[in-house]
Amino acid sequence: MKEAHETLYHFHKPQTEQQANEWLLHYLVTDYNQRRHRSEPHSRLDDWLANVPPDGIRDMCNWELYCRLAREPERRKVGPDARVSVDGTLYEVAPDFASETVLLLWGLFDNELYVEFESEKHGPFHPISGPVPLHRYRTLKRGKADDQADKIRALAERLNLPISALTGSDVRLAPSAGQIEIPKQPFDAAAFEYRFPNKVAAKLAIADELVKPLARLEADDLAFVEQLVSETLVRSIILARVRDHFRKKKAGGDHAG
Repeated sequence: MKEAHETLYHFHKPQTEQQANEWLLHYLVTDYNQRRHRSEPHSRLDDWLANVPPDGIRDMCNWELYCRLAREPERRKVGPDARVSVDGTLYEVAPDFASETVLLLWGLFDNELYVEFESEKHGPFHPISGPVPLHRYRTLKRGKADDQADKIRALAERLNLPISALTGSDVRLAPSAGQIEIPKQPFDAAAFEYRFPNKVAAKLAIADELVKPLARLEADDLAFVEQLVSETLVRSIILARVRDHFRKKKAGGDHAG
């Protein structure tokens, strides 16, 4: 499929990634999905629709959640030059974070770095040096394959394929999966919330958040922590309630003072 679709780029080259994705979607809907199934007497799309589960297909999660599932928060101290190194790649964050301890939100599918500081998320911050990011490539020297591609490109210009064949602007689309009512199961994002494996791990994360051992907390604060980890082990809920509890207590103390 990749080779068949990218051959059309010899006729017209997409200007942006978004345009390339739009052309790819059009190719999938109007060409690939309508082709004959390899073993059944109907199209690939008809075969897929005939085998949709009775309960419907499961919706995908959004991209942010997908990245977060593969993201491991890491507490790091930013250098005095507002730079931080991640796996050999140097990132420059906001000047306000210089020499501060922040929480790096770095994931397997991220090309940018996000930073959490004082309960607020900042970014994205882009690499300024180091390895080439995912899906980006260095330009190589031209070879025989490039010369052959130039010949194909010149031939494509003479053939003059209309761009509408890629964009679908004047092509009557066959019924697609997006135009057919298909039962769906909503994605249960709550089921994929990160949960601490046990109370001890949750308490260690709370101590890391407060930057102090729990043994040094006052009795009422310690009781709050015990009650909290008994109610839930969901990371986002625990950290949000911890921040809210100690922020209110600090505000009350400042007011009393």
